[in-house]
Amino acid sequence: MNEQSPVVVLVHGAFAESASWNGVVERLQAQSIDVVTAPNPLRSLDGDAAYVRDVIAGIGRPVVLVAHSYGGMVITEAAAENPAVKALVYVCAFAPDQGENAFGLSVQFPGSTLGDALDTYPVSTGGNDLRIKPALFNHQFCADVPAEQAAVMAATQRPATDVALTGNLVTASPAWKTIPSWFVFSDEDLNIPVALHRFMAERAGAKDIREVAGASHALSVSAPEPVTAAILDALSA
Repeated sequence: MNEQSPVVVLVHGAFAESASWNGVVERLQAQSIDVVTAPNPLRSLDGDAAYVRDVIAGIGRPVVLVAHSYGGMVITEAAAENPAVKALVYVCAFAPDQGENAFGLSVQFPGSTLGDALDTYPVSTGGNDLRIKPALFNHQFCADVPAEQAAVMAATQRPATDVALTGNLVTASPAWKTIPSWFVFSDEDLNIPVALHRFMAERAGAKDIREVAGASHALSVSAPEPVTAAILDALSA
């Protein structure tokens, strides 16, 4: 790609890590598209967004921001009034408005079973870390992924703080209000109810909405093809 072509920046969410994008990265690179995976600290919404803004600034080119799950909170803040960001792709992700947070949104509609699947333990910097119990990870997070692969994902999951997941979106200019957005999500997501996905996509005035039947929350792992297709649409626009 030429130096002015957008770089695709992939931001993972809670209970995942950058390797969750591998299938998408492989497909984008096969089409000679420049792509960067940004490791999400999962410590606080403000801090995580500041880190992603630093990643964007370091690239020095236009970007298409793509996020999974809680990562949607992060890119909505990081892309606010950021002229480098040309498009947003929400992959089973939160697209919050000002004052909303991940936990609050997840219970706005029935269907999330995440709360009962979490382990909680204190961290020395204050607050608590949250992770999905390994025995429940396959069912809760990636029910359409083989058990052996799910076990690896459970072992490599990155915990998120309760501060991050309850932190409200601060910006008065959520990025999806001014930047074109694409949404791709599954109808059997046990972390974020499909009714919420539909609500957020409609509220954002999404350019395109893809709903993947029978898929889990871990859409970039189990169904990288429709995820990649949504990103390609955003790039071509």
